[in-house]
Amino acid sequence: MNDRFKVGDRPCEFCLDSYRRNSAHMLPVTDWLADVPGNTDCTDLVEVQFKNTRKGFYHNLSKLPLKKGTPVIVEANPGYDLGEVTLTGELVLRQIKKNHFDMERYEVKNVLRIAEEPDFKRAEEAHAREHVTMIKARELAKSLGLEMKVGDVEYQGDGTKAIFYYIADGRVDFRQLIKLYAEAFRIRVEMKQIGARQEAGRIGGTGPCGRELCCSTWMTNFQSVSTKAPRIQHLSPNPNKLAGQCAKLKCCLNYEMAMYEEAEKHGKTIGKPIVIDDTNADLGFHNSAGQGDIQRFDKKKKNKFKKRHDDRNQKPHRPE
Repeated sequence: MNDRFKVGDRPCEFCLDSYRRNSAHMLPVTDWLADVPGNTDCTDLVEVQFKNTRKGFYHNLSKLPLKKGTPVIVEANPGYDLGEVTLTGELVLRQIKKNHFDMERYEVKNVLRIAEEPDFKRAEEAHAREHVTMIKARELAKSLGLEMKVGDVEYQGDGTKAIFYYIADGRVDFRQLIKLYAEAFRIRVEMKQIGARQEAGRIGGTGPCGRELCCSTWMTNFQSVSTKAPRIQHLSPNPNKLAGQCAKLKCCLNYEMAMYEEAEKHGKTIGKPIVIDDTNADLGFHNSAGQGDIQRFDKKKKNKFKKRHDDRNQKPHRPE
């Protein structure tokens, strides 16, 4: 399905390649401006995604014809890595700004070439060793008595380096552990500490809402969730319902916090007893402006009322 249109006097074609999902199926993005003429003139930077949620920005100095979904070979330290282009042009700059990425501190490497069949085979052989390496890495960490958990292992595309993602409550001295890893796996080792929410995002899954986890689809900046969030929203204090797959409070508890806090400023508190037309009721719903419908329930008559603030003549009705 292609949609043809014009930008000025220049023809343009918007195709499925611009908004299809990436092969990693995590943190998907849509390159809306991919087919707009002159989109790549503003910058030579491209966004490249690797395994799960790991992404990076690279220079396309060779002016390769890159678009979303193009497999590329990029510079690494040492060797090279295999990734997939997810954004080009103007949206790359917006993504950098959105994620508060400090380009002055970040060493931007280059895209070397478009990946070929031998590159895929070598990368598959490297990735096939990841699970076995992770199990062995956990055993070595346990043998040293380190209080840490190796949550994931990611091999570089050329198989010469691996990133060990681990979770720990405090600081861990893993200098001896790195030596054991280097001897056991014959690779260059990089240790990267992540939080419980980041681990859940790398693993992925489905939440109780029926949708994919926010941390694996679109969320990149994780904010702390306080115990005030469920309390101010009058949610059940059941820990099993409030905790996500990371065993922490669900990130979505922050989504509507601002609305409830704004409502409390107007003196509208859910569950607060109120009187409407000489009927005892509890405030069940309101919006941030303190306007709109009020759901109320008469405990004596067992009737459910739906009434607007400015309509005092509406009669109660029984729920169907």
